Amino acid sequence: MISPLAYVDPAAKIGKNVTVQPFAYIEGDVEIGDDCVIMSGARILNGTRMGKENQVHHGAVLGSTPQDFHYTGENSFLSIGDKNCIRENVVVARGTHEGELTRIGNENFLMDGVHICHDVQIGNHCVLGIHSMVAGESKLDDCTILSNNVIIQQNCRIGSWVLIQSGCRISKHVPPYIIMAGNPAQYHGINAVVLQHQHQVTDRVLRHIMNAYRLVYQGNFSLQDAVLKIEDQIPMSDEIRNILSFIREAKEIAK
Repeated sequence: MISPLAYVDPAAKIGKNVTVQPFAYIEGDVEIGDDCVIMSGARILNGTRMGKENQVHHGAVLGSTPQDFHYTGENSFLSIGDKNCIRENVVVARGTHEGELTRIGNENFLMDGVHICHDVQIGNHCVLGIHSMVAGESKLDDCTILSNNVIIQQNCRIGSWVLIQSGCRISKHVPPYIIMAGNPAQYHGINAVVLQHQHQVTDRVLRHIMNAYRLVYQGNFSLQDAVLKIEDQIPMSDEIRNILSFIREAKEIAK
C-alpha cells in the first residue's frame, strides 16, 4: 500500500493497511496508525504521532517546526487522534518546548489551507473552515465550528458547541454554546439549531442557556455579578455548570 514513488524513512512506524500515495514524504520519527491514507504531496515530519483511520490530503504538512522565536530545536510533538480528515494544504506545527505537543483529537475536519500553530489543543468533532488560522497555545473545546477565514489569536480558548462565523477575529475567550459574528466579533445569540439537533438539548435547557447569556451580555452587569445572578436565577444543568466553570476560569470573555 506504499507507493515506490513515496519517500518513507525506514525508521518510521507505519501501521497496518496504510496507504501512502506517490510523492508523499514521511520522516523517521513518525508513527502512523492503522488504515490511514497519506495522499500525494503530503508531508509527515518528525515528532508526529497519528492514530487510526486518518485521511491526510495533498499538500498537507504535519509536524512542522514551530514558528515561535522561543523554539531552539527541542524534541517536541504533534499528536493526532483517530478518524480525522485533514484536507489540502493544511499546516500543523509541533509544540515549542521539549516534550510538549500540539494535540488534535478525534473525528475533526480541517478544511483547505487551515493553519494550526504550536501548542494548540483541539478537542473532538470540530470543524475548521477554509483558511482559518489558530495561533499558538489556543484551545478549541469539543464540537467547535470555525467558518471560513476565522482568526483565533494566541492563548484564546473557544468553548464547546461554539459557532464562529466567517471572517471573525477572536482575541479573547469565547464561552460555550454561542455564536460569534461580525468584525469586531460580537455575541450573536446561542447556537440553538446545532444544540437541538446534534447535542439534543431540550427546549427547557435551551431557554436556560439563553437566559444565562442574557445576563452575561445584555444585563449591564460585571462578569462576576452575572455569574452570581446565573447561580441565583437559572436552574442548574450540565450546560449551565459548563458555562459557569468556563467563565470563572476565563475571567475575561469576548463581548
